Amino acid sequence: MNKVINTDKAPKAIGPYSQAILAGNTLYISGQIPINPETGKIVEGGITEQTEQVMKNIKAILDEAGFTFADVVKSTCLLSTMDNFAPMNEVYGKYYPQNCPARAAYAVQKLPMGVMVEIETIAVK
Repeated sequence: MNKVINTDKAPKAIGPYSQAILAGNTLYISGQIPINPETGKIVEGGITEQTEQVMKNIKAILDEAGFTFADVVKSTCLLSTMDNFAPMNEVYGKYYPQNCPARAAYAVQKLPMGVMVEIETIAVK
């Protein structure tokens, strides 16, 4: 049986989806964009600030479900341009200092609300 994971410490879904679904021992976190959950607005700044907020949002959902970054096995990073890959990677790497998850990173034509980065995450216990 699947369980919907929802927390006020991460942005509310902006469409017909859940923040995350726990299926057995696997947590599927929807793509997170750099919305500050307290204000409901995109964080100010560039790719560094946006990536930091995305990772905070992912952490809030992991925490709500009883997971940690150590449980993450796969990430998919969507970028508005590959020019943002290096600074995104620098912030992302702080959250995975060892045993990094598998990952894919793509540049896409457009992201929701005109953001620079979106990251989806899969974690397993």
